[in-house]
Amino acid sequence: MSNSLHEVKTRIDSTKSTAQTTKAMYMVSQSKVRRAEKAYKDYQSFMNSVASMVTSVVTKAGIDYSHPLLTKRDVKKTCYLIVTSDRGLAGAYNANTFKALEQTLETHSSKDEFIVTSIGRKGFSYIEQKGYPTIDHEPILVRDDVMFIDIVPLAEKIIDLYLVGTIDRLVIIYNHYVNSLTQEIKETELLPITALNGEVKDIDYIYESGIEKTLDMMLPMYLEDMIYGIILDAKTSEHSSRMNSMRSASDNADEVISKLQLLYNRARQNVITTELIDIIGGANAIGGKE
Repeated sequence: MSNSLHEVKTRIDSTKSTAQTTKAMYMVSQSKVRRAEKAYKDYQSFMNSVASMVTSVVTKAGIDYSHPLLTKRDVKKTCYLIVTSDRGLAGAYNANTFKALEQTLETHSSKDEFIVTSIGRKGFSYIEQKGYPTIDHEPILVRDDVMFIDIVPLAEKIIDLYLVGTIDRLVIIYNHYVNSLTQEIKETELLPITALNGEVKDIDYIYESGIEKTLDMMLPMYLEDMIYGIILDAKTSEHSSRMNSMRSASDNADEVISKLQLLYNRARQNVITTELIDIIGGANAIGGKE
């Protein structure tokens, strides 16, 4: 019985240690969610201004203006960009992204119709494991302090592939942050650029190089801005998913501890009862001899 007590006590101590770790990770993730959410919302304000400016300039260029990044064409090959995390312990964050990707890829008849690339170490490893056609580039890590400059090289490669006709469409798949309890998978088409829904402002801009050359510079930067904004959105979802995962793990650990503690108390009570019976039995035996 003492061995059984020792085993239960060891399990209690081990589970308490795990609970301390998950609670600490929950608190860290909770703090990161607040910071990431603020960064995302601040960037959204900036993006609204950029979208308004780009929309205004395109509108000013007139209906006869045509740019490769704005023009729809027959789709022969699609590039899928997935946003994942670098680390695990984030619940179904990455699994949901991979599931959405697989469901989308099933609509293609062959691998010749798509290429897949990733932002985030988990996605990079997944693509490599699956053997999907991809873009040759260094893994882009989604650190907590991920910066705009980090995504520029990949964005420029994708734009170049689009301009030369290697790909005809860019779709990004990611976890959109709704609130601290809810994240939803989104698939957003970024190329060709069609989301020119910014507020058109009647501002008489001065174009030193002409309106067309100005748009040649603005449109690629606008695409890069959109990708970075989505990464900030996804990063908030990642922290939120990890926070909820750690909270659930902590709650489960507390429940296990309660059950083990009850089991331990019952076992200890049985030991004490057995010892009392032995003592009383021994005392009665001695009394009987006298």
